[in-house]
Amino acid sequence: MGRETLRIALTGATGKVGGRVAELLAPHHDLRCLTRSPERAVRRGVPGLAVEADLDDPASLTRALAGADALLAVTFDPLRDTHDAHLLAAARRAGVRHVVKVSALAVTDPRAQDAITRWQRACEERVRASGMSWTLLRPRAYMSNCLGWADGVRDAGVVRTRHGGSLNACVDPRDVAAAAARALTSPRCAGRSYALTGPEALSAREQTAQLSEVLGLPLRHEELTGAQALRAWRARFPDELAQALLESTELQALGGKSAVSGGVREATGRDPRTFRSWARRHVAAFRPEAVTAPAALTAPAGPPVGAAATPSV
Repeated sequence: MGRETLRIALTGATGKVGGRVAELLAPHHDLRCLTRSPERAVRRGVPGLAVEADLDDPASLTRALAGADALLAVTFDPLRDTHDAHLLAAARRAGVRHVVKVSALAVTDPRAQDAITRWQRACEERVRASGMSWTLLRPRAYMSNCLGWADGVRDAGVVRTRHGGSLNACVDPRDVAAAAARALTSPRCAGRSYALTGPEALSAREQTAQLSEVLGLPLRHEELTGAQALRAWRARFPDELAQALLESTELQALGGKSAVSGGVREATGRDPRTFRSWARRHVAAFRPEAVTAPAALTAPAGPPVGAAATPSV
């Protein structure tokens, strides 16, 4: 790798991180975006060549990865541990040299033993044992999780979360994407793991206050009980994942997500973006007149939840 034009394959290119990685790399590299629906990728304007592939179909992955130098590995289903195995095996067969895996910072905390974190640890082990060069990206919760508050903000001026006073050093997805773009193209990132957080740890109440200031609207925070949070998650996820998300909030209440790291600067050469700057870029989503896709669950700025995202802790 280096400054030459690389052939880079991306999974998750229609998501917040993968899509931004594609935008960053498209001017300089040959991109191949693996997706079950190339038409959707084209409609969304994802740069690069959209190639049909399915994580449940190893043959399709091998075809899609043929000739690629590097791979961004973003997988989505903690209950389908074959996806990473299929992807990495196909990458080896296709001659991929370097894999950048988006994991989660919770893997470094021995107290985190929920189903999602155990899955992420297993994914990391597969990457390290793959025989390919690798980089592990371990983001804390994405700031974009707060888009799940949009309905409550628009309808009632309220944000509802579990443990609203607990701290989370959440990170802007754009910073995760910048780290991924660097890791895919710089040999200096090989064999390294990056803990990616924002510049400060904030509680949901503090985020609500900042969002209120940015919007110029009065907002209030309301606390969810454990039963209320679990009921909401069960409406969207299998019980095992809902339980994992609840366990994640309890770990956060113990201070398990408050540490700030320098990983964004180490990976990208610049400081991470603030929550306030993220909120300013997304004011339209919280305005009463906004029309958005179905919102993610109201939750304590924790798991990235969405149509094509993995619940992550």
